Amino acid sequence: MDPDVATGVPYLAGVAANQVSEISPSLQRVGEEDLASPPMRSAAWQNSEVRDWIALLKPRVMSLVVFSGLIGLLVAPGHLNPVLAFTAVLCIAIAAGACGAINMWYDRDIDAVMRRTRGRPIPAGRIEPGAALGYGITLAVGSVIVMGLAVNPVAAGVLALSIAFYVFVYTMWLKRRTPQNIVIGGAAGAFPPVIGWASVTGSVDLIPLVLFAIIFIWTPPHFWSLALFANDDYRRAKVPMLPVVAGAKETRRQIVIYTLLLVPLSLAPWLLDFSGPVYAVAASVLGAGFLVSVWRVAADRQDATGVSLTNDAPARAAFKFSIAYLFILFAALAVDHCLGRFI
Repeated sequence: MDPDVATGVPYLAGVAANQVSEISPSLQRVGEEDLASPPMRSAAWQNSEVRDWIALLKPRVMSLVVFSGLIGLLVAPGHLNPVLAFTAVLCIAIAAGACGAINMWYDRDIDAVMRRTRGRPIPAGRIEPGAALGYGITLAVGSVIVMGLAVNPVAAGVLALSIAFYVFVYTMWLKRRTPQNIVIGGAAGAFPPVIGWASVTGSVDLIPLVLFAIIFIWTPPHFWSLALFANDDYRRAKVPMLPVVAGAKETRRQIVIYTLLLVPLSLAPWLLDFSGPVYAVAASVLGAGFLVSVWRVAADRQDATGVSLTNDAPARAAFKFSIAYLFILFAALAVDHCLGRFI
């Protein structure tokens, strides 16, 4: 884990009127929940636990974000003091968590409708919305300030851009408006290796942009695999994910197309002579495995409308494989880079 920033801030009178009118119900609900019903707020605080505040950070999503940021830092040329390196990774983690908290605040209405998200802390009533929003904003601002003061302003600037993109562009603008929400919004989750690289070098160069592109193209087949088996949830919540708008057949076709683009792109670090044979072999094997995985999604037994007759078993498998794919691919890049230093 959208450039209509006007959803968050007014900028032109005519456009602002429309955007504010769309966001205002959410803001109004916060006001009603925070001010009109103090007993409910008190109950939420009493029922919340530490694990609920951790859940707001979306730790599973955060783990991949932190890992890709760490890889960007490890493969960057130059040296960063270990304490500053830890600080940079910590700032990336906190910023990712902040985005998760703000996303849960904004999406609490649809989270309450969707089966896989209705147990989250806000729709379940364990944390009140205003507290979650304040929590997210505090973490977001704090992570950028610390990154700027402790590491360097370039890394802080890219970190701030990633937060703004996820919150304003993906969460508030694209997610509820277009089936391309994941395609464009995927940029938000592609920033971490750029931030890690900038933390060491103080610049943004070609290689981190290649890593950005890999994650950007990886995101649609990864998330659309999930959207296939979570289709009923998204339809119920009226979120225009691709399976809801275009149907399962078209979604499977798009998953194959994006994976076909991803596999050769994943070899770019080797083609640019940034990595060696270890990464090249890993990328090739992983790419072949991903292609097999999505081909099974495309060949899944389905009815005339494209609905799976296997409970989307291939899509579930492809979703799990896609996560392992990115972890192993980036780990191979780091291993290859470390070996190159000693050979």
